[in-house]
Amino acid sequence: MVGLEMNSIDCLPIDDYIKTYYLPVMYSIISVVGIVGNFLSSSIIMVNLAVADLLYALSLPVLVQFYGTSNWTLGELMCRFIRFCFYCNLYGSILFLTCLSIFRYIAVVHPLKAAEIRRKRWAILACLAIWVFSLVEISPMLGMITVQQKENMTTCLDFASNDPQVVWWYGWILTVFGYVFPLLVVCWSYTHIAGSLGSSISRNRPSRSRVRMLSILILVVFVLCFLPYHIMRLLRVDSLRRPGVSCMQRRGIHAAYILSRPIAGLNTFFNLALYTLAGDKFQQAFWSFVHRKKLHQSWKILFSSHLRKSNIIC
Repeated sequence: MVGLEMNSIDCLPIDDYIKTYYLPVMYSIISVVGIVGNFLSSSIIMVNLAVADLLYALSLPVLVQFYGTSNWTLGELMCRFIRFCFYCNLYGSILFLTCLSIFRYIAVVHPLKAAEIRRKRWAILACLAIWVFSLVEISPMLGMITVQQKENMTTCLDFASNDPQVVWWYGWILTVFGYVFPLLVVCWSYTHIAGSLGSSISRNRPSRSRVRMLSILILVVFVLCFLPYHIMRLLRVDSLRRPGVSCMQRRGIHAAYILSRPIAGLNTFFNLALYTLAGDKFQQAFWSFVHRKKLHQSWKILFSSHLRKSNIIC
């Protein structure tokens, strides 16, 4: 593994420069916005999506310190946990957005069944199932992520930079079942939603426009944030497992892979827009409390929002 990353005279370490200067800046921005913004959600599925985002955002200051100093000082166990947080957010977000798409599909295309699926118990069961499935599908990587010692410096390797013979097939499994299949479900759901909205006599209602915007936003997240990362992760592992790849080509692929990682984390930004499109009123109570208005007014706004949504899952 170390031999694959040896420098040569004509092999510019562009990936090292990107790790040192690009990742700390991007992770700092995502961390601040993600921590502040994801406190502003209250519906069941959105709350669980926010928890996944917060878990990731709270882990980023540690990575900012690591990439800024190029030395990992927190031990192997913490390294595995921090890397695990990224994947928990990644695949948890994918599944929560897929679940949201399915519920929207039922509400729009099969409105007679919407009253049943809008009961809280279905949202709670769906969220529990998503958490369990996410933890099960990414738990094997806890045994694959390691630290590396080199010239008195310790590196916390990201998942795709570990032993390529170990992570290659598992990476493909994650890509197919953790991303491609949910993407197909989302595309199928919103194709039928678009067809239903297009034939609706009330197609110009604001609520219909909001559903369209929500559909477009989720598709943008899947394509813009998640697709580049999954492609570059496979290419990164492949470049490490094939002996004929030149040093410059390997570093170029690694550089593109590093660029894609914060882009995948930008789904936390798009999720903030999802909270607004979902009609979340928690922001009013939050800012009322921050500006030290009467406390009972904050709770009145919060609970009135929950009462109106007591039978609505998203």
